[in-house]
Amino acid sequence: MLTRRQVGMLVALTLVWGANWPVMKFSLREITPLWFRALTMSAGALVLMAWFVSRRVDMRLPRHEVGRVAWLALPNIIGWHFFSIIGLQELASGRAAILGFTMPVWTVLLGVLLLGQRMTARTWTAAVLATAAVGLLSASELAALAGRPSGVLWMQLAAISWAAGTLLMRRTATSLPTEAVTVWMMVIGALFFWVVAPLAEPAPALGRLGSGVWVALAYVAFVNFGYAQVIWFSMARDLPPTASAFSIMAVPAVGTAFGMLIVGERPTLADWAAALCIVLAIAAALLPRRAPAR
Repeated sequence: MLTRRQVGMLVALTLVWGANWPVMKFSLREITPLWFRALTMSAGALVLMAWFVSRRVDMRLPRHEVGRVAWLALPNIIGWHFFSIIGLQELASGRAAILGFTMPVWTVLLGVLLLGQRMTARTWTAAVLATAAVGLLSASELAALAGRPSGVLWMQLAAISWAAGTLLMRRTATSLPTEAVTVWMMVIGALFFWVVAPLAEPAPALGRLGSGVWVALAYVAFVNFGYAQVIWFSMARDLPPTASAFSIMAVPAVGTAFGMLIVGERPTLADWAAALCIVLAIAAALLPRRAPAR
C-alpha cells in the first residue's frame, strides 16, 4: 500500500514527465534540437552529480567501467534522446509522447525476438494495441496537408533504442551504484551532443532567446533531468511494480493534455484513440498478473 507521500511524489513525477514533451516542443521554436540536448543534458548531469555527491553516493567511475557505461549510454541516452528530439521537431508533442511510450511494448517484443522469451496472450495484446496506435497516428500524419510521417519513424526508433537499452541494463553487471551509472551515461551523452551539434547545426544565439525559452530550458535541465530523477531514485527501491507501471501509463495522456495548454495543440480523435491504445498496451505489458486466489 502506497503512503500519501509516495502517491504525491508519483503524481508529481507523472506530471513532470508528461509536461516535458510540450515544454521541449516550445523550446524548439527558437533553438535547434541537438544544441537543445547538449545544453539541457549537461546542466541536468551537473545537478544530479552535485545532488548525489551531497548524499554521499560513490560517484567515481573506475577506468575498467568506462567502456561498459559507454555501451549502456549508447541506446539508453544517445539513441533515445537523439531520435526522440528529431521526432519531436516534426510532430505535435502529444503525438511524440504517445509514440515514445511504445517503449515498454518494444521491450517485451525485443525480449521475445532476441532473448527467446515466450510470446504470451498479453504480449500479443500489447503488440496489437501499440501497432494500432502507431497506425492511427501514421495515417493521420499522411492525411494532413502538412503531415510529417517521418516523425513517426524517428519516434519508433527512439522507443526501440530505449527498449534495447532497458534490456541491456538488465543483463549488464556493474559494480557501480545505479545513480552513478545514470549520471555518467548522461555525461557521455552530453559529450556526444556537444560534438555532433556544432557539426550539424549553427550555434544558437543565446542572447536572443526569449525569456519563455530560458524557462523551458531550465525546466528540462533542472526539473525533468534533475528533480524528476531524484524523485525516481528516492522511490524506485520502495515502489511496487504496479505503481511504476501506472505512472508510465499516464504519461502519454498527460503529455497530450499539456500540449493543449503549453503549445496550443488540438488533439484529434485519432490522438486520443492512440493514447488509449498505448495506455492499454502498457498495462498488458507491465502490470503484473493477479495472484490466483487461495
